[in-house]
Amino acid sequence: MKRHAPAAVRNRDPILAVLREVLPANARVLEIASGSGEHALHFATHLPVTWQPSDADADARASVAAWRDDAKLPNLLAPIALDATSAWTFAPGSFDAIVCINMIHIAPWEACVGLFENAARVLPLNGVLFSYGPYRFAGAFTAPSNAEFDASLRARDPRWGVRDVDDIDALAASLGFTHERTVAMPANNHCLVFCRREISAKQSAV
Repeated sequence: MKRHAPAAVRNRDPILAVLREVLPANARVLEIASGSGEHALHFATHLPVTWQPSDADADARASVAAWRDDAKLPNLLAPIALDATSAWTFAPGSFDAIVCINMIHIAPWEACVGLFENAARVLPLNGVLFSYGPYRFAGAFTAPSNAEFDASLRARDPRWGVRDVDDIDALAASLGFTHERTVAMPANNHCLVFCRREISAKQSAV
């Protein structure tokens, strides 16, 4: 049942270092697209948080559950089924932070939109939305390997691809988030840290 993701083993400690700096104390964290579950296990082991893993894929959730069953960490919760493109039913303020690693480039743009729209409903003011992966900046790739990766993604599914930070920032701002930090990471990846600073215009109209 357990899955192993070599990239997760390589990037977990650099990501952990950033999470230590940006997550609120004793945060309730919702992880989107938990994948193999290795990140969830690592972060729950090393951070004073309550970690809620989730994934839309049943096999991924089974892998997360297998890692969790072995570790028996009290702050690592059972994985739940969650799709970024669907409306979440959590009450406002259910989580202090949302973490999304390597998801928005292997999904349609609607998944990124759904991530931020749901986060705007779920997170409290000053809540953190953390995203990690490869990005373009002002239309430019940070390395030839990222351009090649983008081409391979689009060949697999035209709706996928390395996203431009300008587009993400515009979406975030429309929903009350500010882009507060960009952290360069190994292998031409970046962490983007957003904070919910205001009620979005969409929410005000409801």
